[in-house]
Amino acid sequence: MFPERRMQRIRQTGSSLVLGIFIITVMFAMSTALLRVLEDADDNVNLEVFGIRALLAANSGADAVLAQLFPPGGGAATNCAAVSNQWTPPDLPGFSGCQVTLGCNSATVIFKGKTMHQFTITSSAICQAGQCSGGAGGDSNCLRVNRIVEVQARDN
Repeated sequence: MFPERRMQRIRQTGSSLVLGIFIITVMFAMSTALLRVLEDADDNVNLEVFGIRALLAANSGADAVLAQLFPPGGGAATNCAAVSNQWTPPDLPGFSGCQVTLGCNSATVIFKGKTMHQFTITSSAICQAGQCSGGAGGDSNCLRVNRIVEVQARDN
């Protein structure tokens, strides 16, 4: 009856199957990319939190050295002999996994007949989560952040 219509139907069969497979493949690729973006965002938030924790731990270590050099009752130190090279953070959730190393250098300057003592305090804090030992015992989820604070102070 209508031979041309019959030929068109035969040529068009199966095209929707190819189109469906293409759409499924594109959707799979897009969902995989979205999951990677979300995972990277989580890692960035963790780095930001641990970076702030390390910075605040280093600030606290520098404050502890300043308290040793310039005690509240007066009588400032003239050199760094009284300063320890380690500060143990308190056992609080914000400081867990953090270690603070301290350094102090002093110089005595005579300016216009007046003796001044100048101190350079370095506080380095490392905060970590997971097993960061490296090698076979290391953890693939190791997170380690280091922040260094340097403070200068002088006694007139």
